[in-house]
Amino acid sequence: MSESLQHKLDRVRPPRVQITYDVETGGAMEVKELPLVVGVMADLSGQPKEALPGIKQRKFVPIDRDNFNSVLEKSGARVAMQVPNVLEDDNTNLSVELNFKDMTDFEPTNVARQVPVLANLLEMRDRLKQLLSKMEGNDALCGLLDDTLGDDAARDTISKDLGVEAPTA
Repeated sequence: MSESLQHKLDRVRPPRVQITYDVETGGAMEVKELPLVVGVMADLSGQPKEALPGIKQRKFVPIDRDNFNSVLEKSGARVAMQVPNVLEDDNTNLSVELNFKDMTDFEPTNVARQVPVLANLLEMRDRLKQLLSKMEGNDALCGLLDDTLGDDAARDTISKDLGVEAPTA
């Protein structure tokens, strides 16, 4: 006898919840399984740019691990808020708008890339990592950088070119 599709799926993807009960039919015990279907009604879009349709017009969306990212993208999940600007000492707030289209958008670096000030800091960090990797084992470059950074006039010129304040000793 061939195995049913449901039992094939049990081997591939075992369900997390199995509700069974024993039924006595004609003197024989029979195991019956109740299907578990859960419907959740929730507004998971955060602060959407466009108004959502009324609850009566909304449809249930089946979600599983295979289509989660596409459902997240279609929901237009978005958060817009004002946060204290701790990068500056001027007691101002930053306007932050975060859009989530994929689960990877929740990773800290991807969240930071959506905030322009933090994206600039990440870019500078990446450039510094590249410089450090180029300096590794390159004695000529290390010597050149030591000489350049040791010269006050050259350091001031580089600081002006980069648009940063020269460090004070």
